[in-house]
Parts: sequence; C-alpha cells; structure tokens
Amino acid sequence: MANGENAGSNLVKSRTKQRWSDRDYKRRVLQLKKKSDPLEGAPQARGIVIEKIGIEAKQPNSAIRKCVKVQLIKNGRQITAFAPGDGAINYIDEHDEVVVEGIGGRMGRSKGDIPGVRYKVAKVNGISLKELVKGRKEKTVR
Repeated sequence: MANGENAGSNLVKSRTKQRWSDRDYKRRVLQLKKKSDPLEGAPQARGIVIEKIGIEAKQPNSAIRKCVKVQLIKNGRQITAFAPGDGAINYIDEHDEVVVEGIGGRMGRSKGDIPGVRYKVAKVNGISLKELVKGRKEKTVR
C-alpha cells in the first residue's frame, strides 16, 4: 500500500518538473509579460509626448517612419510609438497628451519594418488620430 502511494507522488513531481521546463507555463505563472510590459497588461495607456523622431525602416524597405517618444503617466516609463497615417505626425506636438496601444505584432513584439517599436498612437488630446488625419475633426487647443 505504501509503495503505491509513493509511486503516485513521484508521478506528480515529474509532471510539475515538466511544466516548469515549459517556457510558456513559466512566463504565465510568474507573470513575466506583465512585469516587463510598460503598459502593465492594460490595452491602452496615456502619456505625454517628449519628442518626435524618425526611425529608418528595415531592409528591403527604404523609408523614415514617423514616431514619437512618449513618457507614460502611470509609471513614468518611456516608450516609442508609431504615428499611423499620412501626415499624422503633423497633428502631434511635444507635450501633447496621447493614448497609445499595441501595434498588433506577434506576441507583443514589433510589427512590420519598424524596428523596436511596439506601440501606436490612438488619440491626441482626447481626439482620435484617425479622425484628425481624415479631416473630420480639428485638434483642440490645450
């Protein structure tokens, strides 16, 4: 009887060891994504624009992608966010309050030919950047 109980506990131990060797399990249980993520697991975050920058696209493309450096309000971390749309960077000024969200890449990493950029600007001073670019709305003066 004691032999059978012992065999069962060994089986459980071996399964837990196998689990911890699984990369996805370890990241999920220790919440490593949430800890390393500047947005702290949230879908969007507010921040203040520090500066406008142009980032060169990866090969084989040749372009300068217009991005902004943003300091998040919730934790003070700095991130780089892409300004999607033709001439969208013209509607974003320094010290504007923007809402950033994930750019939609694989597993929270950068998307497309923009190296190191994982976020995009969604709103500027509470107004959708898409609406500003299309000309449906005007930017408010703060």
